[in-house]
Amino acid sequence: MLFAADNIHPLNPDVAAAMDKLDPEPIRHRARRLRDAGVQWIDVNPGHLPRSKEDRMTFLVETIQEAVSLPLILDSPNPRVLRRGLESCRETPILNGLTREPRKLGEILPLAVEHRTPLVVLLLDEKSFSPPTVEEKAALAVELHGRAVEAGIPHEHLIFDPLVPNMAWPDAPARIAHTIETVRLLSRGDLLGRTARTLVGLSNLRSGLRKSMGPELECALLGALGQAGLHAVLADALNGRLVRAWKFLEGLGASSRKGV
Repeated sequence: MLFAADNIHPLNPDVAAAMDKLDPEPIRHRARRLRDAGVQWIDVNPGHLPRSKEDRMTFLVETIQEAVSLPLILDSPNPRVLRRGLESCRETPILNGLTREPRKLGEILPLAVEHRTPLVVLLLDEKSFSPPTVEEKAALAVELHGRAVEAGIPHEHLIFDPLVPNMAWPDAPARIAHTIETVRLLSRGDLLGRTARTLVGLSNLRSGLRKSMGPELECALLGALGQAGLHAVLADALNGRLVRAWKFLEGLGASSRKGV
């Protein structure tokens, strides 16, 4: 299981201040900390940007690349912002991401085709809602896979995110079970006729609830997702407890692959 750090976003006050002032040092410092934590990818999420500040994606990408050589995930619902990031990347990034929303299909999908980038496929419908059941998630995965492949994205460039719910949702436990099962079906090849890569944003689980719920929830879910065959987790790489859990699971996986 690979680890993508979700720590570059304006919900963090230090990142927000650095973006506002175009101050590179806090971003460089944070990028180095993420590298030292052992992550494989850094997710670059500038948040919602007015047109006058869309250059903040460029600022983040260039600043991170000055500090570390890790691959990047460009994370924005805005195709113009993603294009800014693409134009600044030294190496091919991952785009995050595609949904059934018309604008995403009409603008982000062609962008991925044009730049030949891997693409995160978020299992969200045309209204950006996450379907609750495994059957609905499976149907959406099959549909979006078909559209992406027809547009020219190779199957191996697609990474499916079945969405982790927030624990404040009344049906969160059931949704979590359906997300785990969707990961299992995709990773085994049962949905698309061949194995598919998967990713989940684990921080969604406790977003807005960190004072009342501890990181043990994320650690437990990470273990269940790992057993289901999760390819990559997008999460807080500065949470030492979570990173230790990930490294422990990686060690178990390595031992299993060696037949120990």
